Amino acid sequence: MMRSELLFQTPYWFIVFCFAAGSLYAYLLYQPTASWGKKLNYTLAFLRGISVALVVFLLLSPLVHRTETIVDKAKIVFAIDNSESVRRYGPKAIGQISAAIGQLSDAGFEVDFQVLNKDQKVSAIDSVRFDQKKTDLSALLKMVKSNYEGSNLTDVILLSDGIVTQGTSPAFGQYPFRISSIAVGDTVPVADISIKDVIHNKVAYLGNEFPLRAEIVAHGLSGKTTHVTLRQGGKVIATEKVIIDQKDFYKTYEFKTSSAEKGLQHYTVELGNVAGEKVVRNNKKEIYIDIIDGRQRILLMAMAPHPDIKAFRNLIEANDNYELEVQTLSISNSPPVSSKPYDLVILHQIPNVLGLGNASVRKFVDAKVPLFFVLGNQSAIPLVNSFSRALAINVTGTQTDRVSARFNTSFQQLNFDAESLKLLERLPPLSVPFGEYNVLSGSETILFQKVGTLPTRKPLLLLNTAAEPKTAILAGEGIWQWRQEEFALTDKQDVVDNLFQKVIQILAVKEDKRKFRVYPVKGEFETGEQVVFQTEIYNDIYEELYGQEVKLVITNEKGAARQFSYVHSRENARFNISGLPEGAYRFQASTVLKGKDEQVRGQFVISELDQEMANTTADFNMLRELSAHTGGEFLKAEALPGFIDKLKTNRPADRLDALENTVELIHLKWLFFVILLLLALEWGTRKYLGGY
Repeated sequence: MMRSELLFQTPYWFIVFCFAAGSLYAYLLYQPTASWGKKLNYTLAFLRGISVALVVFLLLSPLVHRTETIVDKAKIVFAIDNSESVRRYGPKAIGQISAAIGQLSDAGFEVDFQVLNKDQKVSAIDSVRFDQKKTDLSALLKMVKSNYEGSNLTDVILLSDGIVTQGTSPAFGQYPFRISSIAVGDTVPVADISIKDVIHNKVAYLGNEFPLRAEIVAHGLSGKTTHVTLRQGGKVIATEKVIIDQKDFYKTYEFKTSSAEKGLQHYTVELGNVAGEKVVRNNKKEIYIDIIDGRQRILLMAMAPHPDIKAFRNLIEANDNYELEVQTLSISNSPPVSSKPYDLVILHQIPNVLGLGNASVRKFVDAKVPLFFVLGNQSAIPLVNSFSRALAINVTGTQTDRVSARFNTSFQQLNFDAESLKLLERLPPLSVPFGEYNVLSGSETILFQKVGTLPTRKPLLLLNTAAEPKTAILAGEGIWQWRQEEFALTDKQDVVDNLFQKVIQILAVKEDKRKFRVYPVKGEFETGEQVVFQTEIYNDIYEELYGQEVKLVITNEKGAARQFSYVHSRENARFNISGLPEGAYRFQASTVLKGKDEQVRGQFVISELDQEMANTTADFNMLRELSAHTGGEFLKAEALPGFIDKLKTNRPADRLDALENTVELIHLKWLFFVILLLLALEWGTRKYLGGY
């Protein structure tokens, strides 16, 4: 229903002037006696006068206030838990819901339904399939709340067994509508044994032993026995006997294994079937572990034995990602020989005054291997200056200083806790070269030198990641005393170790400078989910390029390959693949850049998500709590017709929504055409009769 009202921004009696202006204009124009007769003359004068009066009236800027009243009918939404755990009971309940929707629509309700997956297009309630691999009732109800925000949604009727496998319990949510629960399922636990979970690392190192822990649960099978087996590629690795010694059984079984092959390795943990169990789908779990040979190799080269070497060894070997090699030149008197390049070289008092290892340093610099110089009494400072890209020290003789450390709070390249690093000022002083310190371009100071109680701007520890090779310099020796003193003060060595571990990490990390990159947006996908590949292609100055054809080959565990091709564009930076079954996959992407073939390799996993079968016991208590919390009712499926009758009898009132808007009358298009029609009719008639 629409209602309009005319409002004036000037006194309403100004309308008199509008008609006066129109009348005066018409009088002056039609005052002479015309040849077409007095009656027609009056008619034309009237048309001209009304037209002018309307135009003058519009100059007063009158307003039109319109009010539209809309009837918002009471709405009811059926929220359907279409997960696999409801499959046994769902189809029958859907038939009842379909009949209920018809009855409610006839009673004047607006009725809709929503399933778990918002992307699943279901045109009719009879087309709902109970095939979802996970249940997030909280997300389902939040989706309904969002979709109907601001509307007259009075009731949500939730069909579910109350089993939640993902997200939080919906009973903790706040909803602006009543939620009535249609409970389906069996609340009596069935006789079953299952693998609840397999706990394992996502990544393991080649040749290293790693554990897998299987959590086994059983109910109603007391006195039965079976076996749990770990397999890889069909080969049995280990087997453990499972003795179910109580009604509600829970126990963990740990396996240890290793792999001599790199890449994604497929393992299966499987339970033998037990007589009397109702569900066998949950007796097996497939897991995938990425076996890598990707430890970063660090060389610690020292001129002679020193307590600092052990300190560095301890803090480096605390990280399993590092493989440390220690070379003491005064003992071996020969440089290290390695078939693989190092990711970082720590040079303790090298280059030195005896010349040991100085030639190796030059090779590391030429190979652009990141370097961490630790200076000491035997360091050859002029040679350090020639090799270093971070710091130049002008020394006088062999004089040294004893300095403590002060953290540079403006250093932001690494995430340090400035408050905890204040501890460094209480630690024993280090021995540093005495001289003038010049910080080179691109370097940032992490620690300043502090002489006694006097803070200085001389760097003690600094870092340069802008130049190649990346370089760090610790201008003193004696950090073993730092670790000992920190332990004496705090019973820990976290501050000192964390400081140097982060410096080592930023030096050793490899920057990805590839100009062609293709990678899956995540390492593990679920069955039925699209596998999404991101593509990045760059020119020599790392500006993004588009228009290149990319060829993609996907290979499964059995060696079967599928080939794809697509053109990389700004609008098509991602490529999606559907329909891949469970398993471990390798991929190879290739393109041509400046006439040269570029290739990228990688891997990903598609895993079967079977959370619905891990627990098949309905949770009616949660549904009762949810309904009571929102003012709804809890009922079984067979009670739905009576509940629908109650809704129809106590039908909520429709809501009246009023939409108001105010516009200037001059903006109404129809008024323009009225004035145009009046003027055209008057002017056209005058011309037709020979008037001017």
